[in-house]
Amino acid sequence: MSFPVWTLIPFVLMLLGIAVFPLVPQLAHIWEKPRNQLIYALALGIPVGIGLLLVSHPELVAHALIEYGQFIVLLLALFTVSGGIVLRGDLAATPRTNVTFLAIGGLLASFIGTTGAAMLLIRPILATNSQRRFRAHTVVFTIFIVANCGGLLTPLGDPPLFLGMLRGVPFTWTFSLFPEWLFVNALLLLSYWALDRRFHAREKPEALAMDTANRKPLSLAGATNLIWFAVIIFAVALVPSLDIDAVAHGEIEGLNWVPWRELVMLAAAAGSFFLGSKKLRFEENEFSWAPIQEVGAIFVGIFLTMVPALQVLRAAAPHLPLNEITLFLFTGGLSSVLDNAPTYVTFFEMATQLPGEPRVANVPEALLVSISLGAVFCGAMTYIGNGPNFMVKSVADDAGVKTPSFLGYVRAAFMYLAPVLLAMMLLFIADPWWAKALGAVTVVLILLRVLRHATAPPPQVLGRGDRRDPSEAPAQD
Repeated sequence: MSFPVWTLIPFVLMLLGIAVFPLVPQLAHIWEKPRNQLIYALALGIPVGIGLLLVSHPELVAHALIEYGQFIVLLLALFTVSGGIVLRGDLAATPRTNVTFLAIGGLLASFIGTTGAAMLLIRPILATNSQRRFRAHTVVFTIFIVANCGGLLTPLGDPPLFLGMLRGVPFTWTFSLFPEWLFVNALLLLSYWALDRRFHAREKPEALAMDTANRKPLSLAGATNLIWFAVIIFAVALVPSLDIDAVAHGEIEGLNWVPWRELVMLAAAAGSFFLGSKKLRFEENEFSWAPIQEVGAIFVGIFLTMVPALQVLRAAAPHLPLNEITLFLFTGGLSSVLDNAPTYVTFFEMATQLPGEPRVANVPEALLVSISLGAVFCGAMTYIGNGPNFMVKSVADDAGVKTPSFLGYVRAAFMYLAPVLLAMMLLFIADPWWAKALGAVTVVLILLRVLRHATAPPPQVLGRGDRRDPSEAPAQD
């Protein structure tokens, strides 16, 4: 059965709600409560689910709900365990320190997951910069690097790559993407360093003096939670879960109904929460359930309402010009707004029908590269492209940082992330010589902007939508 275009309306309304409600003063204070977000998400998602049941597609509803459950359990487990770890101390909130944090986070993301790395580091990053006024750009680049682009090197790094491994992609295949990983993250770190250097020069002298006076060496508290992290990583890598397709079609029996992987992850989260120090978690780390509540509320609506969107996309696939460039653009563009994991799966399955050698998991390797790069990197283009994005934003909001609105973040992504991804596409994916030359020119322009930001004083206000408080201006020029 084909899905008409109008079935996209609930998903569009879901996106508009996330983008617009925080900007309307009369609605912002209502929208910020997870309960109200959940009501809005269910008001849009439940009719979609009922409609799918009425047209005899219960398997699509089951698929969406099971995938949502697996998604939220992983995020919940990583969020809970990371909340029990505290990096004590206070380093100098300098551009060098912040770049080091982001670089370490970008590397960790490939091995403990973008969610784990982001939740582990966002709090110490915010604590280190607590005396500074300009912090929102640091949150934005944490999402770019730690919550997304750093997670390219292993299937543990980002959910799309894990789904690829389950479909037969060798665990070590993603190591071959190291050149693209290094290129993108290095340019983002350079861009951030220049921008943070610009803002650091704008800080008040008394704030910098206070930062200097409060320096303390770093120490790790709650280290036993690293064991729980290891349990979660073990579960993701080796413990089986429900076969979503088998469940959706009623072809599963006995103990195969047991979601072993999710039970192990929940056990690790419970062990961390109940056996760890409550004082360390709730007093030192100022742990709050609000960020995961917000993510859980919003993404249940996204997972349900995007079902028709994915079906419309599958129906359009035979008419799409699919090659290395278009697959990167299609996967990347949809990963920005549809969540990158199901988008990756959709284009992965499309690519199995296309010719090309050599093949990896029955997908032409060149196409698999494009799909993987588009899903992982472009998940950073909006707050909803990847689960950790909203979690980082929520933790920062909870800490008193005025992060960019949905549209403000998208604008920042187009200014700083999109040019880097364009250069990567032209240099690593495109074949014509003129594309390589254009990619080199793009890199030069990015480096010139880095030089300009590193040497010029920052503006008072960075964007029209941020005049309310220039002290927390997002990463916009």
